[in-house]
This record gives sequence, C-alpha cells and structure tokens, in this order.
Amino acid sequence: MDEKSASEVIPNNVDGAPGPNSTQVEGVALKSSKYLDDAYEFYRRQDATNIDPQEALQVLRKIDWHVLPLLMGTYLLQYLDKSTVNFASVFGLRQGTNLHGQDYSWSLSIFYFVWGMLTIVTPACKNFAGLAVNRFLLGCSEAVVNPGFVLVLSMWWRQDEQPMRLTTYYSMNGIAGICGGLLGYAVEMLVIGHITSGLPPWMYIFLIFGSISLAWGTLFLIFMPDLPSTARFLNEREKIVAVERVAMNRQGVKNHHFKTYQMWQCFRDPKTWILFIMAVAAQIPNAAQSSFTSIILETFGFGVLETQYLQIPGNVVQFCSLLLSGWISSRFPNLRCAVMLISNLICVGCGAALVGLPVGSDGTENRWGRLVALWLCSFTSVGFSLSLTMVSSNVAGYTKKQLTGALLFVGYCVGNIIGPQTFKDSEAPFYTSAYIAILVGYCVKTTMVIVLYLYMWTENKKRDREAAIYGSRLSEEQEKEAIEQGMQDVTELDNKGFRYVL
Repeated sequence: MDEKSASEVIPNNVDGAPGPNSTQVEGVALKSSKYLDDAYEFYRRQDATNIDPQEALQVLRKIDWHVLPLLMGTYLLQYLDKSTVNFASVFGLRQGTNLHGQDYSWSLSIFYFVWGMLTIVTPACKNFAGLAVNRFLLGCSEAVVNPGFVLVLSMWWRQDEQPMRLTTYYSMNGIAGICGGLLGYAVEMLVIGHITSGLPPWMYIFLIFGSISLAWGTLFLIFMPDLPSTARFLNEREKIVAVERVAMNRQGVKNHHFKTYQMWQCFRDPKTWILFIMAVAAQIPNAAQSSFTSIILETFGFGVLETQYLQIPGNVVQFCSLLLSGWISSRFPNLRCAVMLISNLICVGCGAALVGLPVGSDGTENRWGRLVALWLCSFTSVGFSLSLTMVSSNVAGYTKKQLTGALLFVGYCVGNIIGPQTFKDSEAPFYTSAYIAILVGYCVKTTMVIVLYLYMWTENKKRDREAAIYGSRLSEEQEKEAIEQGMQDVTELDNKGFRYVL
C-alpha cells in the first residue's frame, strides 16, 4: 500500500459519510492532519490486516521484555508506597504522629484527594497535619499511574493481549503486599536486635520504600518509550509492525490533540458512568485490603508480628487470581465480564461472612473463619483490574479514552476516600459499619458488571444487524475501514465497524 499524505481524502464512516473529524467539500470528506494518529505515518507503510504472524510475535516478545517490566516495577513500588501506613500502623505510626479518633482514617482518605521523596520525608511528620499534607501530595503524584498505564496498555498490545498484561502488572499489588509484610517483619526484628540509631521502627519502613522508589523512577524515565514509533529497542521495520499490530484494535495508538466533541461524548456514554459507579463500589472495600489489614488482624487477637506475616496468604490469593483471570480472559474471547462476575460473587460471599459470623465479646470468636474470608476478599482485584481493560479495549478516540480513564479513577478515589471513613474508631474492635460497607460495595459492583455486559452485548448485536445490510462480501472492506477510522482517532460510537470485547 502506498504512503498517503496527512491531508488525503478519506471518508470517516463505513457508509462513506463524513464524521466528526472531517469537513465536507463538494461532497467529499477531507481529513485534517491534526485528527490523524501520532503513529499514522508508520501505519500507512503497510496493510494492517496483512502482517506476518511470526514477525508480529517477535515484536510482541520484544515489547513484553522491555515495556512490561517497567510497568510491573512501577506498579509494585506505587502500591508499596501507598501501603506503607498499613505496615507501619502497628509499629507505632499512630502514636508517633499523635493520631487520635478518626485521624488515621483521614490520613488514608486524603491520600486520594511526588512520590519517593515524599515517602522518605514521612518520618519528619510529627502530627496529623504534617502527615495529612504529606499523604495529599503523595496522592497527587500517584494519581497519574493507573490512568496512564491504561493508555500505555492500548498503545502497545492488542485487545486480546491486554488482560494478561494488565493483570500481570496489577498482580504486583500482591507481590508488594508480600514484600511489605516481610519487610515490616524484618524491620521489627532488626530494631529489636541490631538497629541502634534511635529512630522508631515505623520510620525505617518509609525511608527504605522511598529510597527504592527514587532509584526506580530514574530508570523509568530513561528506558520507557513514549510510542512504538519512537522506541529505541525496535528497528524501523519492527516499529511499523508494532504500530500495525495495535491498529487492528480499531482505536489508534495516540493523538495529542484535545477534541471537545469526544469530551462531550464521554460524558453522554453510559459506559462511562457504569464504570464510574463500579470503581466507587470496588474501592470502598479496598480500604480493608490496603490500609486496615494490620489493624483488623490485631482486632482478631493476633500479635504485632503475626499481623505482618498473616497478610501474606491474602496477597498470594490476589497474585494467583489475577494471573489466572488474565490468562482466561486473553485465551478465551468475550469472557471478561464472566470472570469479573465470578470473582465479585466470591467477594460477596466473603463480605457476608465478615458481617454474619459471630465475633464474641472480645472480637476474637471465629477469627480463623473471618481471616480466611478476609484473604479471599483479595479476589476483588480481579474485578477492578479487568474493568480497566474495558477502557483500554472498548473506548476509542484518544481524548475520550483519556477522560474515561480519568473519570474511572475519580470513582476509584471517591471509593478510597469513603472506605477508610467506614472504619469508625468508636466501633473498634468490631468495625460493624466497615464490614457492612464492604458487603454493600461488593454487591453494587457485581450488579454493575451485569449492567455493563448487557449494554455492550446489546450494542454489538445492533451493529451486527446493521452491518448485515451490506452483505458478507463486504466484511473485509468493513474491517479495513474500521481500522482506518481507528487511526483517524474516531471514537467507538462513531466507528460502526467497532465491536465491544465482552
């Protein structure tokens, strides 16, 4: 296929009618260069539907080996930094910073209203105000990681490859929990036997995690490429193949122009608000998983050191369930919502156990049953991680994808703001409101998965019926046109050749 200039005459829609990215001149749609994908020049060098599979596989392996480890390491460290207060909470953090009542809960919530350095200076905080400001600024830094990674995912991997890659880097949350628990245990043992500097044990956790994050941030800036077409680890031919691979997603790669019509379409799209509600509901229970586990285990009657290593099984559950769900979703088409539903139902059962099992007068009755339920609540990560692939795989138009991802993480933050507030200090050690909130959150997000599936399934069937009018002989032509429109930054609602991944 010959190269074409950025101003070439190209129709926007499958039926040849001009779409939102074009203007009409004498009945012909003219494409402005600002609407073309940043990697469009590489895309036009080859037919996206005709790539040598072996060559594409070699490029995929290079991408996996160069890009995925950077995402994994960053995700591991951002979760460790975010969770340091959980590990430090039973080592004297609350006493050392003079936290009272709901102060600890607010220090968790404000995090969601930058990063390594802020973690290192946490030991300088002597009161709630200092800790609150520190957590707020750390949250500003961390806020770009998840939405940014969703965009990176769609820039480097095909739709069917995305679940496995996303759950791989997201599973670093489980590894971080294991490392954090072991490190907390190690720090306590060192303080008891060897460290004589006079600093309280909780301070060393922040100093260690923060230093590692600073070093990793430097490596990330050096080695993380901006686009497949600018990656230094790919030669010119491999860059073309990398762009052509993701062009088949019908979403394009990247476009740095902001489009107002895509913003309004994002706000009108039912998927946006379904995902928003799902994120809020998912993250209210997240407080128990990320920031209150140590304290909860204390209320079960376990000692300080036990609270550290008893978190490991839950993190193992999280790690294994994420990788298994990612493999299933990548290996078998259109099972993402089904996998999300199953994992959410497991969480509903565990939330019901936390609410319904008797706790006794001192809070320790049925502690092993409640502990297992708490471990299995780690399946919640499956539902949330796969909901991210709904943005990376099912939203097209770069402005719209950015805003949808941002709104999803606004919901993520809202849920994490609400979650810690359900742990009322006046209810310790039973935390009745928190366990009820966990159960309600799981039930709501399970319902929203069903709503999302029905909406996308119905829309796919509607588009199939409309496409049938053209006859099966035009299917290849429609496929090429859908890919072309994706590289022209057309949204999934305007690109009638787009189909939702279920």
